[in-house]
Amino acid sequence: MKDYDLTREVSDKYSLRGRVFTKIRDDILNGVYKEHEELKEARIGKELGVSRTPVREALRQLELEGLVQIIPNRGAFVTGISAKDVRDIYMIRSRLEGLCARWACEHITREQLESMEENVYLAEFHAGKGHMEQMAELDNQFHHTLYRACDSKMLEHLLNDYHEYLLRVRKKALSSIDRGTASNKEHRSIMEAIRAGNADLAERLASEHMKNAYANMVSNGLYDLYGK
Repeated sequence: MKDYDLTREVSDKYSLRGRVFTKIRDDILNGVYKEHEELKEARIGKELGVSRTPVREALRQLELEGLVQIIPNRGAFVTGISAKDVRDIYMIRSRLEGLCARWACEHITREQLESMEENVYLAEFHAGKGHMEQMAELDNQFHHTLYRACDSKMLEHLLNDYHEYLLRVRKKALSSIDRGTASNKEHRSIMEAIRAGNADLAERLASEHMKNAYANMVSNGLYDLYGK
């Protein structure tokens, strides 16, 4: 099982190791590094302007994340995210996001609820203008607010990780005005259920939201981003 405190420390954007870890992970998830590509410590260190030590530490943590495989006497190689991994993540998220929405009904603050409401209104505005980059960013913000609202650092941490793992496919999926608009309508329904304190409904809607996102990915052939 992944150590929560260690991951949180490594992910700290203010630490050198955290910055190196985040940069390499983002490059893997964005397709900069391809599956099976070797990650050479010296080259990465030179590109990032750091010594090999924080690169080596970051690669070890990425191995714990399942994104890198370190083979003794050979080096570190990209494992990445497969199409099956994507399906698994969506199915896991459908359960966890439902639980998150249920807990949010009990713990959400007025400021968090107002943030979610503003997010939905802004997304509707940008959808009308065809501003898909803004829609994608607002989608990120909505989910991060929801994760904080559950008032569980463990659940928030897990969901943030899974959210980042799907960075590429989410950006591609939300580039469609139809899915972007439908996704925001689902956000509105989740937000309204949380505002009403209807935990059963909020859980069901949040779970269905993830299943709809996965179905959209499959119907639009976005598996190609990760391979079969």
